[in-house]
Order: sequence, then structure tokens, then C-alpha cells
Amino acid sequence: MERFLRPIYQEHASDANTLGIILMEKTKPNSPVTENFDGILLIIVQDADLDWQAKHYEFEDERSAAVHIVKESVLMEWIDTSGYRRGVEWVIYGRVIFDRNEYVYHLKNQLRDFPNEKRDLRKAIEFGKLVKSYTEAKDLYETNDYKDANSKILYSLHYLARLAVIEKGYYPEVTVWSQVRQIDLEVYKLYEEFVESREEMKKRIELLLLAMDFIISNRTESSVKHLLDIMEKREEPWSYAELKTLPETTAYTLDLTAIISFMVEKGLLTIVKQETKGIGVYHRKYVVK
Repeated sequence: MERFLRPIYQEHASDANTLGIILMEKTKPNSPVTENFDGILLIIVQDADLDWQAKHYEFEDERSAAVHIVKESVLMEWIDTSGYRRGVEWVIYGRVIFDRNEYVYHLKNQLRDFPNEKRDLRKAIEFGKLVKSYTEAKDLYETNDYKDANSKILYSLHYLARLAVIEKGYYPEVTVWSQVRQIDLEVYKLYEEFVESREEMKKRIELLLLAMDFIISNRTESSVKHLLDIMEKREEPWSYAELKTLPETTAYTLDLTAIISFMVEKGLLTIVKQETKGIGVYHRKYVVK
């Protein structure tokens, strides 16, 4: 594989704009991590006209490869927000074949260390998805839409698993349940009991919702630390519009309403009513309790 790709990566290695090149090779017949190509070549560049380019190649021995040329800023966004998990896996597990000034070496170390500030952001992102999905599951259950509630619970369990992995200081992988089994048995057992339960669907969902409410409640404060830290920077109450437009919350803006509502419900935020020109109409603002 490397023999065929060498002319491609050597051209980029000679370019001062290239920070590092990583090769991820297929190790089994069905290989989602390489998108079923025989190899993935990830070329990290400092700057480029396009944020992300991808090209597919076929070789004379019928093997195939995909070459991804990615700007450093885009790659870091993938890492920080789980924007493209495959790309992160390539960095973690791929073989370094070019490394300018040990850029990839330090990047891999960063992924292993998972700094607290990045961890707090990722927890907020996953928690937002978890709360939104869990709330939808409860609503569907209450309207007797059990099959849809069942689907939402499976999504919720997946987000909870990813949150559990992040809490332990690891980046969640595609095979997240293999990670959870080793580091958080409580969450793993919850999933196992749900998927293997012989209870009728209604009862199974009811029991899982009760268990999840307890687990999520216990994790709320640590999961929303990123948002709490932002809100505690000033004493004045925050409007939703102010929080929504902050660059720091961009990664979880779509789930921000769900996060705030849950924080109010669990007593982490207090609602402050601010008068408007309309009689009996108030702006709703929030302050850390």
C-alpha cells in the first residue's frame, strides 16, 4: 500500500505547508474505520484553499485508497467537537509517515492527555444531545408511542456512554460500548439490561427512564461545567440570546435550550424575570444558583 501511495505523500512532504502525514491501513475484510478502503492517507496542512479535500484511488493490484487533505483548523474542530470521529481515529491509530517538527507526535500526546478544558466542552456537547434525546423519549412514552420511545432511548444510551468515556478522560471511539464495558460498569449494565430485557416494551422503557433520570441527574453539574464557568464570569443574569451567540457555546448551540431547561429543572440555574414595555410580559433570564 505504501509503495503505491509514496509518490502522493512525497509530493506533499516536500511542501512546507504540510504538517504531518498519517497512514491508516485496513486490517480486516470489513473495515469501517478505513471506510472499506485498503488504506487512508491523512495529510494535515497548515493552510489550503479548501478546508477538506478527498480523492479516491484504485491501484493495479485492485487495492484502493482514499487521500484526505485537511486543514489543521478543521482537524482540531473534529477533535474538539467530535465533528468527524473517523478522522480522530486515524490520528490516534494511524502510522505516522511524515512529521514536521514533531507536530503529529505532540497531537497524539494531546489526544492521550485530553486536557480538562477540551474535556469540559465535549461533556457539554454530549450532555446536550443526551438530555434532548432523553426528554423526547419521555414525551413519546407518555403519548404511548413506545417504538419511537424505544429508539430515542437507544440514542440516549449511546450519548450517555460517550459522556461516561469522556468523564474518564478518554476520547469516545466508534466502538464506544467496548470502552464503556472497561471503564463504567454502571452505564454498561444499564444498556445490557435494556437490550436483553424480556419485559414487555412499555415496562422496559418505564424502568429505563427511571434509571436514566437518576444517572443523568447525578452527572448534570459536572457535565455542564463548561456552561457554568461561562455564566459565572459575571453576576448579571444571562438571556438565552446572549448565551446562544457566544463563540464558546457554538458547538452545542442546537441543544442549548434543552441544557438550560434541564439545569433549571435540577436547580442549577434560577430564572430572573426582567420587565419589558409590555404589561405582564417579561424577558426570561438565567443566573447560576
